Amino acid sequence: MSDTLITIVAIFLAAILMFVFPLLSVSERNDDIAQLSVQTATAKFVDDARASGKITAENYSQLISTINATGNTYDVEMEVKVLDENVGKKSAWTQGTVIGENIYYSVYTSQIISAIENENNNNGVYTMKEGDIFSVSVKNTNKTLSQTIRSVFYSISGNDIYSVAAQHSGVVTANGSY
Repeated sequence: MSDTLITIVAIFLAAILMFVFPLLSVSERNDDIAQLSVQTATAKFVDDARASGKITAENYSQLISTINATGNTYDVEMEVKVLDENVGKKSAWTQGTVIGENIYYSVYTSQIISAIENENNNNGVYTMKEGDIFSVSVKNTNKTLSQTIRSVFYSISGNDIYSVAAQHSGVVTANGSY
């Protein structure tokens, strides 16, 4: 009886070693590839927008299609910190770029999306000016295969755990006039 039990346990352990751990390794490698793809696409999108001073509907849809090609679903958050040129009436400075006196206000994803989807007003373009700060954050919203396997073996679970994420930001270097 004990030989049969040892044989069953040995077969079970062999199955885990032969199938589950290689599957975990391959799925983690897929997450690494998705991470690289998302990071590259995010950096390209932000750098193009910073260099041109414009966020276009075409560039945004290209970002979304590139990151969705990884097979995951993502939450894309954008923020533009707009440099306020009107610092105040009591100001004696003649230029708005005085160090320490710059004031920024933020424009978030929903406002940017509505601006680039509004073809009538701004031709599908959200314009920025030199000195604004543009940042994008991308996180996966679905549970990947490696996350599922890890949660089975390591009891790691939670809603805020994501394995594919990217962030990129920078200062706009050009005025995005029409």
